[in-house]
Amino acid sequence: MKRWKVVVIGAGGTIGRAVVAELGERHEVIAVSRHGTPLCVDLDAPATIDALFDAVPDIDAIVSTAASVPLAPFGTLSDEGLARALHAKLFGQIALLQRAAVHLREGGSVTLTGGRFDGVLPGGSAGALANAGLEAFVAQAAPELPRGLRVNVVAPGWVQETLDALGLQGPKGTPAREVARLYAAAVEGTMSGQALRVFAGCQANRAASNSPSSAMAAAANPIQ
Repeated sequence: MKRWKVVVIGAGGTIGRAVVAELGERHEVIAVSRHGTPLCVDLDAPATIDALFDAVPDIDAIVSTAASVPLAPFGTLSDEGLARALHAKLFGQIALLQRAAVHLREGGSVTLTGGRFDGVLPGGSAGALANAGLEAFVAQAAPELPRGLRVNVVAPGWVQETLDALGLQGPKGTPAREVARLYAAAVEGTMSGQALRVFAGCQANRAASNSPSSAMAAAANPIQ
């Protein structure tokens, strides 16, 4: 397998660290976080995305694990508050894709982070809007990308380490190392325009990815 140059944004988080470890076994990985040095990227500030591409040439793949939307009851969301909630998760990741489409090497890929949970998540209306918008955008934008570039979005769901850190005894999560394999499948595979979700006990479509990470057979399924 070719050794690629992969930038992971949000590398200081639970999922980001796991993705760095997974991809680092086969590729050159550049770990970037909001407050990192010498490189930092804040998806709320598109200028920091520009600075990343100026500083790091010849990138093959970008993975974003940084964006999130805070939980807030619907009745507390003002117009301005809703816009702020959507900015990084939705518009920040769209800005990342727009710039990556110009700067990535031919045949490169972008993997974004969305999210979807079964049932109703209290306070999750803004997040649901951002995630649904991101999935729809990726599906529509993928065929228009130039130079054989690909884009996918991963919905990691409940991550076990995060639930443990919060002391929550609710839904069973997926270990971060398993979630990371799904991101790797998106990077190393051939699919584009897909929303990929972790499903315990399900078989992945091996035709979707011809990489070693397609063995993430219990995790990769398009979101319906």
